[in-house]
Amino acid sequence: MSTGRIHQLHAELEELTAPAAQGLHSLFETISGAAGSISGKIRPVLRPVQKRSNLATLSGLMLAGASVLGWILSSRRGGHETPQPPPADPAQQQPGRGIRHRAAVQTAPGERRPTTATPPGEITDVTRNFLLGAVLPIWQVAGIADWICHRRAGIEHNAGTRESLIHLLMLGEAMVPVIAGMTLEITSPILLVMFAAVVVRSLTGLWDVTYAVKHRKITPIEQHVHSYLEMVPVMATAFITVLHWPELRALLGFGHRKPDWSIRRKARPLPLWAVGALLSSMFLFEVLPYLEELRRTRRHK
Repeated sequence: MSTGRIHQLHAELEELTAPAAQGLHSLFETISGAAGSISGKIRPVLRPVQKRSNLATLSGLMLAGASVLGWILSSRRGGHETPQPPPADPAQQQPGRGIRHRAAVQTAPGERRPTTATPPGEITDVTRNFLLGAVLPIWQVAGIADWICHRRAGIEHNAGTRESLIHLLMLGEAMVPVIAGMTLEITSPILLVMFAAVVVRSLTGLWDVTYAVKHRKITPIEQHVHSYLEMVPVMATAFITVLHWPELRALLGFGHRKPDWSIRRKARPLPLWAVGALLSSMFLFEVLPYLEELRRTRRHK
């Protein structure tokens, strides 16, 4: 084929493909312009997300690096230790050893193996001590904090004597089950008294707040203190219920055991000094402050 013929075919091919090429070029320009416009509108919105994603990526890389470093260090520490041969009897395999196999504590024959769980025979004593030494003091601290909130709010100038009387009523509703639980055996009547006290005190607390918000401002701090005053009695009642689960089952009609309806003193009474200390602290940090509040509101009236 001659050179002239080749140029002629090339020119004819360009004439045929020129419209298509021009159309594709226009289409690409349109798509590029639209993409640029969308990118310009979205970029300000995505910039904070991009920064956060970069921060999250960096945090993930740091966490992964720390994990790898910890694995390497633990592997090096473990490489210097003499491996322990497995016990011959599979029945002697101890559950839950896992990665703590190297740190297993050797115990003498007949000696109890250390454990993080409270032994069943000590659960009652530990729970009783926790109720006396932690739960009740938290309730008393919340009570004195609530009295401070009332004093700062100046209830003698707004809500007045009525709110102070409601506070004393709630204090009495809470102290009845506390004193009963410290001195009497937890039988079915005592459980019912505790459940009723929790319900009645919650309703009285709702009445108190409903009345107070109409006459004064309740700050967020006071609302937070109220949450403790509401939940600590519930928590204490739950602890006591778990400790006397068979009596609760009998009270609800489960099982063959009948509920004990007697009211008697504790078979294992609390130490006298503990009861005296708790009653004294309740009088000093609960009763006296709210009696002072009542006196203050009555004098202002």
